[in-house]
Amino acid sequence: MKNREDVRFLKALADETRFKIVELLLGGKRCVCEIFPKVKRTQSTVSLQLSKLEQAGILESTREGQKVFYQIKDYRVCDIFKALGHKEGRCLKTKCCMAE
Repeated sequence: MKNREDVRFLKALADETRFKIVELLLGGKRCVCEIFPKVKRTQSTVSLQLSKLEQAGILESTREGQKVFYQIKDYRVCDIFKALGHKEGRCLKTKCCMAE
């Protein structure tokens, strides 16, 4: 059911820490070691929140050596941030709807 997926998507963004993480990732992919100091949370807390965002389909991760990098997977979040008045971030400077 599409409504259930949409609610899950929005609930994932409704947490302040997850919101800050996604906001930071609007500028491009980053590893946990770059994210946790900027959102002022512990590395374990950020890792847990990144996992929740990935499970919700908002983010995706890639491993490069010993580091895991996260980036936005579902560009609907860009539309949400645009609607909220955000203008910064790489994905906000391009078309932010799903291409397919």
